[in-house]
Amino acid sequence: MAPKGYLFSTVEAAVKKPGRKDIALIVSAVEAEMAGTFTTNAVKAAPVRVCMKKIASGTGQAIVVNSGNANACTGLQGMKDAREMISIVSKGSGIGQDLVYIASTGVIGMPLPMDRMRQPLRTLAGDIGGAALDEVAQTIMTTDTFPKVVHKRLKLGGVSGTISGICKGAGMIAPNMATMLCFILTDFAVGKKTLTAVLKSSVGRSFNRITIDGDMSTNDTVLMMANGLAGNAQFKTDSLDLAKFRKAVEEITYELAELVVKDGEGATKLVEVLVKGARTERDAEKAAFAVANSSLVKTAVYGNDANWGRIICAVGYSGIPFKEEKADIFFNNIKVVKNGLANNRDKEATAALKAKKIRITVDLHAGRASAKVLTCDLTEEYIRINAEYRT
Repeated sequence: MAPKGYLFSTVEAAVKKPGRKDIALIVSAVEAEMAGTFTTNAVKAAPVRVCMKKIASGTGQAIVVNSGNANACTGLQGMKDAREMISIVSKGSGIGQDLVYIASTGVIGMPLPMDRMRQPLRTLAGDIGGAALDEVAQTIMTTDTFPKVVHKRLKLGGVSGTISGICKGAGMIAPNMATMLCFILTDFAVGKKTLTAVLKSSVGRSFNRITIDGDMSTNDTVLMMANGLAGNAQFKTDSLDLAKFRKAVEEITYELAELVVKDGEGATKLVEVLVKGARTERDAEKAAFAVANSSLVKTAVYGNDANWGRIICAVGYSGIPFKEEKADIFFNNIKVVKNGLANNRDKEATAALKAKKIRITVDLHAGRASAKVLTCDLTEEYIRINAEYRT
């Protein structure tokens, strides 16, 4: 179901340990328009630095990605290794180095095992088309427990086309993306500026509004390719077709974001925090993040404890102006707080917390703006996974 003109290959190189595919290649049959967003962490991995320079051109044709090693905090050698990976793929595929992008994910601070990677990289480039998109999604996993893939098929500009997205991420998830890699591919023709605007807007309301543990990665990368092989004319500004395309991309990024949080390390519940009735969207976002990042809220959800005091406390320290005597709080559809006071429905709310997907709603009754943030519960398993991450 992948879009027209995209080919994939995967290979095992024992980047971290043997026994699984850990390098993948995505190739467009033709040069494509390219857009990207990257981590805002001041510490950026070598692949991120390389891609941030390349993305200025707005064009690309291939993405090589490895899991198991982040190639972050690896100095000049890390930059050299990233460029060598690109060079090997370029020579093997016949695609110019300036059109090959790179991404890495995994352990920070360890040099890439290039002695084990060179020949597999050559094999990877020589076997383009030997794998499916789902296999790429599996290859880029680290602590993920399942591959994350979303497809949208729609008709725009009189032609049918596809938008597909894959991502990885389960821990070190904080706003301004997450510890995640995401690749979105489409066969629709989209102009460079339009593609960039659509991607940034979509990421802003999806990957930039998820949090699992408050840690921001060094490697976050979202890359989007549009090769135009569906045959449509490029979307006109403010056209209905562009609006439909933007909506489809937003749906894909939000669905992928949900999958990331659902797969949060050790998580048992997906939690959507909705703050509405705020003066501004920024206020709503700040309050929602305060609730979503609260370890006390997250552990209460895990323990099926409808402890709304932790929620109103988090809103209070979020820094936004609000009047507690106007606030309402809900667990799913159960109103536990009305006008800042207990509504004596804690037993019903506790029962609601046993669901696998929970919505916490805070209505500030101060305006019309709202924002949603995705998070998950915090469990003992999260500690175990991260305590053993490098072993």
